[in-house]
Amino acid sequence: MSYANDMITTAASADTAQGQSAKGSRGDAALPLAGDLRIAVMRLSRRLRAERAEVGLTLTQLSALASLERCGPTNPGHLASIERVQPPSMTRVLNGLVDQGLVARTAHPTDGRQVVVEVTEEARVRLRADRRRREAWLAKRLAVLDADERRALRAVVPILEELVSE
Repeated sequence: MSYANDMITTAASADTAQGQSAKGSRGDAALPLAGDLRIAVMRLSRRLRAERAEVGLTLTQLSALASLERCGPTNPGHLASIERVQPPSMTRVLNGLVDQGLVARTAHPTDGRQVVVEVTEEARVRLRADRRRREAWLAKRLAVLDADERRALRAVVPILEELVSE
């Protein structure tokens, strides 16, 4: 058992577990949902990470590669802001990825002080393989659900996307 499995995370969740209704403002009513959702998403995320093939990359490197693939060629500072890390940290991440042949650096077309980074074809191949493996696991798990459960999950996807957008 894990810490997350054993712990009731909020006072509102504890009240709900004891049979008391969550009263008060709309925010108070959202507390039990927030705790339950956080734990469920955290467990799903952990399980999907466990399905990753050993590719010799850290989660930080994989995240940077995926962001770089998604946003296209950019400068390290922009990538750092996307990943919410400091530019020196992103420079270290990119150096490791360049050393492995997964990121290419080129001169910025208009600013000689800048460089542009982009994923290489090798990185695209690794990212696709990694996604296929995790999506295959998830598809297998979704296949055991009935049609109504799958429809409910499909309806939740845009809501989750809205929660994480800024």
